[in-house]
Amino acid sequence: MPRFGGIATFMRLPGSSNPAELDVAVVGVPFDIGTSNRPGARFGPRGIRSESVLLRPYNMATRAAPFDSLRIDDCGDVATNPYNLADSVTRIENHYRGLLEHGVRTATMGGDHTIVLPVLRAMAAEHGPVGLVHVDAHTDINDTMFGEKIAHGTPFRRAVEEGLLDGDRVVQIGVRGTGYAADDFDWSREQGFRVVQVEECWHRSLEPLMAEVRSQVGGTDGDAPVYLSFDIDGIDPSFAPGTGTPEIGGLTTVQALEIIRGCRGLDVVGCDLVEVAPAYDLSGSTSLLAANLLYEMLCVLPGVEYRA
Repeated sequence: MPRFGGIATFMRLPGSSNPAELDVAVVGVPFDIGTSNRPGARFGPRGIRSESVLLRPYNMATRAAPFDSLRIDDCGDVATNPYNLADSVTRIENHYRGLLEHGVRTATMGGDHTIVLPVLRAMAAEHGPVGLVHVDAHTDINDTMFGEKIAHGTPFRRAVEEGLLDGDRVVQIGVRGTGYAADDFDWSREQGFRVVQVEECWHRSLEPLMAEVRSQVGGTDGDAPVYLSFDIDGIDPSFAPGTGTPEIGGLTTVQALEIIRGCRGLDVVGCDLVEVAPAYDLSGSTSLLAANLLYEMLCVLPGVEYRA
């Protein structure tokens, strides 16, 4: 089994490719010093890679064959600095800028949600402001956390302030729980985001919602760049307990599949699966779920062929 220093690669990929040879780079970002409560997401990439050995290359439901259609490899981890958040953010941005110079799309294993800010900085430098499909229990639009401007609860406010997002093409799905203030969700709406609280998702298929999402975030011609960011805590903790900030009443795994599969046809320039903290789920089921969802993201990337 291909490995990086004793750690398995995602889905047994070779782990030896030059990014210039790829269409899609799978990347780990072992980082959790932006976490406000329970740490451990720095081990998310390791857990996801470990459980991904159970996956197979063909999607029997959608008939997607991503590895037949695209050149995909696991490019290892970003060399983050576990002692310095600001330095790590810079390292992540520079790493992704280097990857995007080769024209690749990225599929990221986090890491806490802080990492999406430097990734979006690199994406916007390459593509301009992007649309966003954001699945999460939290909107992550706090102005500060404990006085800090950059943390896992602030990335999308910083992204708006820095002009990284096209606000009219942003949808946040599954948000819920208790908050710090009444405007925790309203600030997003004031920026033009569509906010789908989890109560709107209960007891229903999300296929109709995703038809609306594709229409909103795809742009006038349906080919505007879109980033997909999926926090595992968007899913109910009965399915995904291995995360730092679990919230009851979340999405089901079936709804998670509907959301990701509903992104087919969008120009997804990058995606991530974040906030997996394996230590809180010793069964490995949260990491296994995350591996499956990241695989599903690969299946909806532009250029993937579908078998008849």
